Amino acid sequence: MSKKNSYLGPLFIIGVLFFVMGFITWVNGTLITFFKKAFSLDNTSSYLVTFAFFISYTIMAIPCSYVVKKTGFKNGMSLALLVMAAGTLIFIPAAEMASYPVFLVGLFTIGIGLTVLQTASNPYATLLGPRESAAQRISVMGIANKGAGIISQIVIGKLLLAGATATDPKEELDKVVVPYLILTGILVVLAIVIRLSKGLVEVSEEEEETSSISPVTTQKTSVFQYPNLVLGVAALFCYVGVEVIAADTIISYGVSLGIPEEEARVFGAYTLGGMMFGYVLGIVLIPKFVSQQAYMIFSAVLGLVVTVIAIFTTGFTSVMCIAVLGFANAVIWPALWPLALSGLGKFTKIASALLVMGISGGAVLPLVYGGIADSIGSTQQAYWIMVPLYLFILFFGLVGHKKKSW
Repeated sequence: MSKKNSYLGPLFIIGVLFFVMGFITWVNGTLITFFKKAFSLDNTSSYLVTFAFFISYTIMAIPCSYVVKKTGFKNGMSLALLVMAAGTLIFIPAAEMASYPVFLVGLFTIGIGLTVLQTASNPYATLLGPRESAAQRISVMGIANKGAGIISQIVIGKLLLAGATATDPKEELDKVVVPYLILTGILVVLAIVIRLSKGLVEVSEEEEETSSISPVTTQKTSVFQYPNLVLGVAALFCYVGVEVIAADTIISYGVSLGIPEEEARVFGAYTLGGMMFGYVLGIVLIPKFVSQQAYMIFSAVLGLVVTVIAIFTTGFTSVMCIAVLGFANAVIWPALWPLALSGLGKFTKIASALLVMGISGGAVLPLVYGGIADSIGSTQQAYWIMVPLYLFILFFGLVGHKKKSW
């Protein structure tokens, strides 16, 4: 069997996990609109959904990296799925108590499980093959992730947002019980399957070091001595912020413009569909026709241009510009990881944990967006927050990833 074929089994399993991550992550856009209506929340309070979900990445990334180091990839992923199942199960008593804070606890718990999966799966996909084609492999994972997100937005959106709103908030919240019980069962079954699977192979410390070794690696004693990593963490913080804002605010944004909720509930699927198209294009073009960093530079420029157009147009046109940001954002994540991890050698695991901490941009920046929207009374003008974020991503693609010393 060729070495390339030996990657296919493990990558298929990782693809299944990315599908699970996508289904659970991208339903947040639906939950924001659902909880905003059920609990009569303002914009800022409704975006506590993304804050509770993504802040776990900052709090738990480094502890989770030690969990993965102790358990190995396979056992760590199985444990992560069980933690996620505990989080989805919390939704049941939260609905019974009609308690928004308890729902947020459930989202935070799901985020902890996802942190373990992210800490293990992204470097795993990066290391299973040549580094110059890592963005291509992670793009395949992204298709699974966003494809699941489209399914979750359509299915869960139809269950939670379709039809007339119940007069009793408790009756409205009961809509989450059946789907989240089903999700809990699926996660438990997957945890058992992963634990018993013989397809996942461990990547040893030696393999990690030789796959990313550089002449200066042995001269450095701290992960913070690598500017490409530190700037990469900041760029990833910005990236996840614009990604989550584009995907999770679009439904509420459409509703704020007067578009009926029945129509707006599928807008998040448009954004994720744009991301899927971007991933497919990345798979075709990288690295044969365009480099990882060149595609990232193009993506940042496109994000800037489309954001400005969204701010200065109106109605459905503006909403579709936010959806197009999905395409602009698609390849930034898979291109950024290998550039930020380049030359880290023995620091790869802790560096991956720091990058996972950057996912907290999805917690902080949508909350800032909501605060701006409430303070100025415009969900549209609040999108100006994305301009400096794309500018920093552009800086990392042009200059930041090349810096090997401070």
